[in-house]
Amino acid sequence: MNYLAHAYLSFGEPKILIGNLIGDSVRGNIERTYEREIVIGVKLHRAIDKFTDNHPLVKEAQEILKPVYGKYSSVITDMYFDYFLGKYWNNYHKMPLDEFAHQVYDTIDIFIDIIPYRFLKMYGFMRYHNMLVGYGNLDGIRRAMQAMAKKTKFNSNMETAHIFLDENHEYFRVHFGEFFEDLVAHSKTTLLELKNT
Repeated sequence: MNYLAHAYLSFGEPKILIGNLIGDSVRGNIERTYEREIVIGVKLHRAIDKFTDNHPLVKEAQEILKPVYGKYSSVITDMYFDYFLGKYWNNYHKMPLDEFAHQVYDTIDIFIDIIPYRFLKMYGFMRYHNMLVGYGNLDGIRRAMQAMAKKTKFNSNMETAHIFLDENHEYFRVHFGEFFEDLVAHSKTTLLELKNT
């Protein structure tokens, strides 16, 4: 999943949120570097990604992307699912998306001194363009995909992925809706288990 989903799946806990957001940006012995709740957030992030990568509905959604986007299909489905979470945000959260996004940015700013550089490079772009809100519309997805396409080593075609999403909107919406229910349940259970170990 992408950043909006990871933020949502931190369930309002600031230190869990930080760990969940930086999960892809940290390596090595995280227990030595971060306090327990942030470590739990990192582990939750990894559990979310593993569950997502192995879910049959996600694999099915990726199959129609592969002929056009190849190995980048998994990245694109993550972005698509953030799009649907943002678009239908009111179905999942009581707080308006714009307010939620700024709460996330403010939390990151509080912990800015411990945020790894790899995440910080991306965070400036995210906050400037208010990407957590932008993911919920096609123009925001277009901007994010174009930025990612510039960073890929090979021709990814990601700059066209917003068009593919628009053309196959209902297909991906149904897959997201069914999958996300499973993911929320799995994330709540995993977080509880991590806190109790």
